[in-house]
Parts: sequence; structure tokens; C-alpha cells
Amino acid sequence: MPIFMDRHDLKGATAADVADAHRKDLELQDQYGVRFLTYWFDQARGTTFCLIDSPDKETAQCVHREAHGHMAGEVVEVSLAAVEAFLGRIQDPPPQPSSASNSLDPGRRAILFTDIVGSTEMTARLGDRLATELIRAHDSIVRRCLSACDGREVKHTGDGIMASFPDSARGVDCAIRIQREFQKYNRNGSEPIHVRIGLDSGEPVEDSNDLFGATVQLAARLCAEAAPDQILVSETICREHGDAALFKRAEQRQLKGFAAPVGVWSVCG
Repeated sequence: MPIFMDRHDLKGATAADVADAHRKDLELQDQYGVRFLTYWFDQARGTTFCLIDSPDKETAQCVHREAHGHMAGEVVEVSLAAVEAFLGRIQDPPPQPSSASNSLDPGRRAILFTDIVGSTEMTARLGDRLATELIRAHDSIVRRCLSACDGREVKHTGDGIMASFPDSARGVDCAIRIQREFQKYNRNGSEPIHVRIGLDSGEPVEDSNDLFGATVQLAARLCAEAAPDQILVSETICREHGDAALFKRAEQRQLKGFAAPVGVWSVCG
């Protein structure tokens, strides 16, 4: 059966409320031939995301309707591999004591893209073998930084990496760490590697028919806009991070795929 993720607006709900609604879904799921795999709850924003193995969207909604009445505002078909890459789990969170409700995973992620500047020209100039060695050096540096900052590699893009982070602070910290590691590498290497980085943050289901669709698109566009050795981030990243001194406001930019100009910040670290 296909896998779906849905989004509920539950302003004022507590972690206990959401856990109880999930329990009611589980009690009813066999009658409809579905499986509620897990959920995420963002108490600060009042949003809940459910992962469901179901014949179709309508059947999943029927269970919600009968179990507790909290209908999803959006439902998106996803793959388990993509969910695990972005979010890191596909099973229920451990039971939380009432005093620890804020430790529940809210499902929100910062998305980071790296891109090797001039990779096509590099391959033409150096040949496939040497260019591949430089890409491997890039991959090694980026993956080491991801590991140090709780980042998860989502996919390799050929000349870069897409990754996700539990929050904006760790995403920005990792981006800064990556650029500093490449500065060290370039001081000692005979062939420098220059990397650009873009970052945005968002919810798994948010005005899109794809998992983290709008967030992934903006992070990729910011990466493409960045100059060599530069980190560009969205307004959301800047706001969530909280350290205004770390960011320098750039002009509003018209990015491909976005109808309105987008505010862009560069990282000064």
C-alpha cells in the first residue's frame, strides 16, 4: 500500500492530547485496513504530522474522522526511505512524561545543500579520475561535519550533498564548519575546492505535494545563488537561529520557481 503523511492544525493541544488521538487511531486502524506508523508533534506551532500506510488518502481520513474527529488539512504521498532520510525514524516515539512534552520531535527540519563551484569545468580540466578524487574529498569533509552536528545526509547530488538537521542552529553551525574545513583543505591542497551552501527550514508537509517540497526548493535555490565559499540562508533560518549578529542582510532576490522576491541573508561566521 502507499504511504502518506498528513498535517493537522491542533492549536492548544498538548502532547498527551496528541498521544491519545494516535492511540484511538491505532484502536480503529484494523477495521479500515490501514496502519498508523508514527507521528510528530510541534506544540509551539500547534501542528501534528501522521505517517500512515493506507490504501488511499480518503481511507486514512475516515479513521481520523471516526476515531477522534481531527481531520488532516493536507495529505501527501511519501516514501519510507525519504521519511527516514529527512526525519530519522518511522516508528512511534517513546512515551514521554508530561513534564518532558517539549522533547517530542516536532518534525521540523533545516535543509542544507552544498555545491562544488565549477565542477563541470573541473572535470574537463582535470579529467574524470582526478575530478572524482576531489568530489570524494568534498564528500568526506561534508560527511564529517554532518556527523559532528547531528546532520543526516538525504542524498548525493553528483557535485554536492543535501542534508537535514533537527533545527536551524545545528544547520548553520554545520555550514560554518564545512566552510572552515574547506579553508583548511585549500591551504594545504594543490587543487582547491570551493563550495557554496544554501539553507532553509520548514515542515514536512507544507503547501506542496512532496516531502519538504517548498523547503528543499528554496534551500537549493539559495545554494545556486551563493558565491563561492558563501553561505546563504532564508529569513526563516535567520529568525529561528536567533543570533542576528551572525547574519548579514542581502537584497531581496527573484529566485526561479518563486513568484515573489525572497529575502536572503548571508552568514558572516
